[in-house]
Amino acid sequence: MFRKLASRSLAVVCGATILAASGMMGVMNAAHAEYVGPSKVRQYKNVAEILREPVDDTYVTLRGKIIMQLTDKMYQFSDGSGVVNAKIGPKEFGGQRIDANTPVEIWGNIHEDPMRKDLHIDVKRLTIVN
Repeated sequence: MFRKLASRSLAVVCGATILAASGMMGVMNAAHAEYVGPSKVRQYKNVAEILREPVDDTYVTLRGKIIMQLTDKMYQFSDGSGVVNAKIGPKEFGGQRIDANTPVEIWGNIHEDPMRKDLHIDVKRLTIVN
């Protein structure tokens, strides 16, 4: 009798846990939705626009090439319209072998520190473009 009761209780607890977890996953997925309507947020088409009027913490997606390594995590990125520094860590490279001729897409945010005269893209994701 006790075993049947314990077994049923365990099944109920497991079922409730799975149900709660699946509900949380649905909420988490909804939180990653993307707004595509009108916006006052600055949108950049290329590096030249970023260099002309940088807005700190604005997210950008750019296609081009990593043309030179400056330090262990700082690189120069060019899309043909200009050159900007890009901070890219090993995690973002993800084991991919990239050279100066490899077309890539970077996604990250603009980091501007006028006091230090520092402007770069803090890259969060890097993918090779075929």
